[in-house]
Amino acid sequence: MVPNETHQYTGIVELLVYFGWIWVGFLAADSESGEKFLQSMQVLLSPKRICFAFSKKTPKYTHTAEYYDMLSTWAQIYAIIMDSKANVIVVFGESKSMLCLRLLLLIGEVEYLTNEPVGKVWIVNAQMDFIEMAYEINWDIQAFHGSISFTVHSNDVHGFQTFLQLRNPFEVNEDGFLKQFWAQTFSCVFPDSNMEEASGEACTGEEKLGSLHTSAFEMSMTGHSYSVYNAVHVVAHALHAMYLSKWKHRVTVKEKMLELQKQQPWQLHHFLKSVSFNNSAGETLSFDENMELNTRFDITNLVAFPNNSFQRVRVGTMDMKALPGKKISIDGNKIVWHRQLKQVPPLSECNTRCPLGSSKQKKEGEVFCCYDCAQCPHGMITHQQDMENCKECPEDHYPNKEQSKCIPKTISFMSLKEPLGISLASFALLLSLLSLMVLTIFIKHQDTPIVRANNQNLSYILLTSLLLCFLCSLLFLIKPEKITCLVRQIVFAVIFTVTISCVLAKTITVVLAFVATKPGSRMRKWVGKRLASFIVLSCSLIQTGICALWLGISPPFPHFDMHSVVGEIILECHDGSVTMFYCVLGYMGLLAMISFAVAFSARKLPDSFNEAKFITFSMLIFSSVWLSFIPVYLSTKGKYTVAVEIFSILVSSAGLLVSLFAPKIYIILQRPDLNTKEQLIKRKY
Repeated sequence: MVPNETHQYTGIVELLVYFGWIWVGFLAADSESGEKFLQSMQVLLSPKRICFAFSKKTPKYTHTAEYYDMLSTWAQIYAIIMDSKANVIVVFGESKSMLCLRLLLLIGEVEYLTNEPVGKVWIVNAQMDFIEMAYEINWDIQAFHGSISFTVHSNDVHGFQTFLQLRNPFEVNEDGFLKQFWAQTFSCVFPDSNMEEASGEACTGEEKLGSLHTSAFEMSMTGHSYSVYNAVHVVAHALHAMYLSKWKHRVTVKEKMLELQKQQPWQLHHFLKSVSFNNSAGETLSFDENMELNTRFDITNLVAFPNNSFQRVRVGTMDMKALPGKKISIDGNKIVWHRQLKQVPPLSECNTRCPLGSSKQKKEGEVFCCYDCAQCPHGMITHQQDMENCKECPEDHYPNKEQSKCIPKTISFMSLKEPLGISLASFALLLSLLSLMVLTIFIKHQDTPIVRANNQNLSYILLTSLLLCFLCSLLFLIKPEKITCLVRQIVFAVIFTVTISCVLAKTITVVLAFVATKPGSRMRKWVGKRLASFIVLSCSLIQTGICALWLGISPPFPHFDMHSVVGEIILECHDGSVTMFYCVLGYMGLLAMISFAVAFSARKLPDSFNEAKFITFSMLIFSSVWLSFIPVYLSTKGKYTVAVEIFSILVSSAGLLVSLFAPKIYIILQRPDLNTKEQLIKRKY
């Protein structure tokens, strides 16, 4: 009639898991069932990552006198309970075990001189009962306030309260047990008892069970009473079925009754198996294939009052037929917790939980429930407390500052919408206007000696290529896409090569012009527009071939850089073949070094012919900028690598523009007296 106690083991485990209690103390009766309980719980709790904070056996009850010999044992257990970090203690035993537990707490409070009840959550099995014996009535029950019990399922039976209120031990048809219970509960004596041995007021029969504290007598139907009530009806239905099966073989009622009384108890089993009926509470009673009653456990919460009475509040149920992990259902809002608990629902852990952003780290020599916390490595998170391992964020996410969650990265690229991009674009447009203004001045004064003497067409090509150099830097401020990435590096390489080729042509022209003026020189036939055009065209075609090879082998393409900058996805143009990129830069550097070397060797030529000093200075600026570019480019991350390249384009081009054309513009605009043929052919000795 009572569910198998092993079902409670599973219920206790699911209750601990439900509240997240992983560091739990266990007290069990010193008996075979207590030993079985501890062994079974050890097997069930390990897979759930729940540990024994301690496990103790309470001394077996024999005689009251022997409790004095157990004081030391109880005091030791009390000390363990008080010192443990476990806020939850599971108690397993029989009805007498509650007496042992209450004595344990009472002796501990006396031993340690404390007036405060133990602030723990007690989880009690169904076999234990809070009803007190006569000498226990004045004992404080506050320590069990908020405890949780597994109790045999019960229901309200109509008429039960009236039945209790009408009990009178003086009625003739009442059994003798009632007198004994009455005398013990109300501390009175009956007239027919031995008055010399008994003391106290006489029992009158007017005493009411409803006037007693619930700690002495519960007026509601408990699980034990409900089981007895159902047992009587089950046997009655089985006997009735047996009676009906004999009906056709009997003639008189008297014979039937005599025959029924002759039946052996084992003959009732067959009829018990098929019992199925609804009791007066409206619940169906039947047995399963294991001859166990199809019932359940109630999960109750004990609420203790200052007057030492208590009330059981049903807060959940345990259904043995449910799937594992779903056997219990609890309404946590109904639970009243012990007043001394600082947090509700309380925690029961060996150590504080690892916060978000950290993971568990095993302590040497300790069980797995006791651990240290280690901060997650850079780039990893834990989004829950007490996680075993940190985990990496996806590539397009990054950890927040607390390393508790992954945040989507923002896509970033150098554009005209940010201050740096606006500044670079403004600088490029300003230089473009400046080069356009110089070109306009040269065209306007194209018939003047200083413009004609500096290879007029070559100067136009150089100024145009410088203008395009400034404008091509704007391509680097457009959102990287397939076409953009293919065009911008190639356009930059070809236009810049044309510019350097023009400077190289100017340098060679200056040197050859000086040599050709010497009497009998054979270099006179090399001086002219065709040589300059050949140099510019051939050097540019070589660079164009390198760029074509680059596009054929591994062209630039859009690329998402997930790792260079925390919190950002850099959208950039990947160079494709890095080798080809540096080949393009290397070729321009080679042309610049040749121009520098030739101009440097011609720096002492007479001033009237000489642009070599200006070319030398311009190539020095150009080389310095691009030599600095390489280490800075390699050490910069994200979109700022684009800013470095734009800056290098603008500064090196501006250096050429200022170094080569500023002196000429000065003479054209400010010193027209020097812009004459006589001044140009004048020699300086």
